[in-house]
Amino acid sequence: MLRRLAPSQLAKRKLEGDKDDGKLSFQAVKFKRNRVSLYDSHTKCIDFSKQSNEIDIRKPLQTVTNILLCSDHAAHEELIRKILSKPFKIPIPNYKGGSLIGRSLGVKRSGSRRALHDPDEEGALILYTPPTLSVHDQLKVNIEQLPVHVVVDPLLSKVLRPHQREGVKFMWDCVTGKQIPDSYGCIMADEMGLGKTLQCITLVWTLLRQSPDAKPTIEKAIIVAPSSLVKNWYNEIKKWLGMRIDALAIDSGTKSEIDKNLKSFMNTHGRRPVNPILIISYETFRLHAEVLHRSEVGLVICDEGHRLKNSDNQTYHALNKLNAKRRVLLSGTPIQNDLLEYFSLLHFVNQGILGTAHEFKRKYETPILRGRDAAATDKDHEKGKEKLEELISIVNRCMIRRTATILSKYLPVKVEQVICCSLTPLQKSIYSHIVHSKTISEVANENTKVSASLSLITTLKKLCNHPSLIYEQCQQRVKDLEGCLNLFPVGYDFKKLLPELSGKMSVLDCTLAVIKSTTTDKVVLVSNYTQTLDLFEKLCRHRNYQYVRLDGSMSIKKRAKVVEQFNNPQSPEFIFMLSSKAGGCGLNLIGANRLVMFDPDWNPANDGQAMARVWRDGQKKQCFIYRLLTTGTIEEKIFQRQTHKKALSSCVVDNEEDVQRHFSLAELRELFRLEENTVSDTHDKLKCKRCVNSIQVKPPPDDADCTSDLSLWHHCPDKKGLVDVVLKRCWEAGVTFTFHQKSHEQRLTP
Repeated sequence: MLRRLAPSQLAKRKLEGDKDDGKLSFQAVKFKRNRVSLYDSHTKCIDFSKQSNEIDIRKPLQTVTNILLCSDHAAHEELIRKILSKPFKIPIPNYKGGSLIGRSLGVKRSGSRRALHDPDEEGALILYTPPTLSVHDQLKVNIEQLPVHVVVDPLLSKVLRPHQREGVKFMWDCVTGKQIPDSYGCIMADEMGLGKTLQCITLVWTLLRQSPDAKPTIEKAIIVAPSSLVKNWYNEIKKWLGMRIDALAIDSGTKSEIDKNLKSFMNTHGRRPVNPILIISYETFRLHAEVLHRSEVGLVICDEGHRLKNSDNQTYHALNKLNAKRRVLLSGTPIQNDLLEYFSLLHFVNQGILGTAHEFKRKYETPILRGRDAAATDKDHEKGKEKLEELISIVNRCMIRRTATILSKYLPVKVEQVICCSLTPLQKSIYSHIVHSKTISEVANENTKVSASLSLITTLKKLCNHPSLIYEQCQQRVKDLEGCLNLFPVGYDFKKLLPELSGKMSVLDCTLAVIKSTTTDKVVLVSNYTQTLDLFEKLCRHRNYQYVRLDGSMSIKKRAKVVEQFNNPQSPEFIFMLSSKAGGCGLNLIGANRLVMFDPDWNPANDGQAMARVWRDGQKKQCFIYRLLTTGTIEEKIFQRQTHKKALSSCVVDNEEDVQRHFSLAELRELFRLEENTVSDTHDKLKCKRCVNSIQVKPPPDDADCTSDLSLWHHCPDKKGLVDVVLKRCWEAGVTFTFHQKSHEQRLTP
């Protein structure tokens, strides 16, 4: 305020020079720039007619209230009323209000409880529906304690396929005790590629957020997986749930760091823990089991759960001691070797459901296997069938299994081919020398178990891959290989790859050349031996093929990077080399649509896992699977034993009817016999009625597919019946016979 406009100065000037009225007018004292009048404490104008000694020149400063210029009090009040009566307008165009309109934050709503998501929304996946109450019952109950619907988050339910919705509902019923009273476990045994991971993420997210009591069912969950899949689980959770949840993945670190993280996880309690999901490998879980046993966990999920088939190993005991009553086991291959292993998996998720191991063996395993033996009597077969049906009725209450045929609606056609390749003269001479050795004669005469000659089995398998793999053994004159060194070409250098010395390698070399020159497809090469992968590398360098390799020596973090790079359509890599032991489970290699299984495994599950790397969700191109076998050798015998195991799995788990009893146990023992005068020993043993002189005269049934028995596949002694153009061009490289079948009929879309 200017000093000359102060009340004291104005009053002084008035006394000295103003001879007009004794009262200072309102206009005389008005500030030049302000819009308010001077009022005293009693809201009256100051009277300057008094004597100077009666005027309070300076009064204590008081709060001045800005008052709108309005001479009429009633008009002023009306103006204020209109201002206050205007509703607040949200400054967002077309905003209609959110879920908080009409509510006060932090104040509990009165009345009945509500579901987290709308059960009446179109496409809603309802896992629990509260019972309907009559009007009379509604009057007697407390509406604040009524159960509510459990509805899957629409974020996930919108992307779930029909079979996945069914799987989530089944698992929910199991872990909440609805399927079997007082049992809270289940086995998700869907075949590879059906989306078990997404189904489990949906289950965990629902349990962490909802229950019929309108609160979380569990506080935290543990996912145990092979070390190569820990990062994959973390990425999948981030992919589907984003920032809604923060999982803790432990795949590296010192012991003290891991212990610290695990203690923090186990000691966290409450409705919203920071890391409600722990992802950990089987090995790390076993080493740090003491920390994980200290408190309760709401749910444990075991991926690739067939690792728990042996109830005597440390990993099984460590997981079984975990304080978690809700248990979900994931395995696309629940039966691998025998029914007792199958019992171990069921006993882990629901203890006591099949009795003890001894009771299970006596009541179920022995009669079922006796009935499936080729020499079984009709009575044994009938009793085995009866016990099988009884076992299935119990198992189906806690296990769900769907086959890959469901994928036919979503995936392109897969053509699976079993290709018999001839021995080269060098391979045949060395093979004959070994099978006529003294050790093999002793095995045949004394009927010794195959495990006693494991080293010779491995030697024969390597010889089928390529003679160079046993060259060093021949140089060292290992027992039963004496004299084999002289069979190699003069001046032979085993460090240099000669594909023409191996029947399978010749076929592979030709196949890769045709694929590279005529298509834009990528190829996955799978072998059980890292030495064979070394041969693949030599072949790629020799032919100038770009490649990547994944085996047990590669770190977990690098694996994820390599897979991501290969799946990029713009990447130049043509071949992905894969060790079946290191990367057969869980890897997604949809960047390739052709896969070569170079050698068979004793366990059909391992081969099945490896073959499912390319034909899975996300694949857009037609897939071709090449399973290479050396004609008449131990490889065909291994494949025949696989068929026996697969038939057992189909019988117990898939509940297929009339599964053929393929081979007697005596035939399976003939591992070391070389069948020389045949184009396919496997086809000979099938005793196929659709073929005459190994030539197919009657096609397989129209509804047959890759999951059907081998006798219902196409049988091709020449290239005329093949559907794969690439294999047709490679027939002369050394193919003797081929079985092939498709996954489903191609559905043409308009």
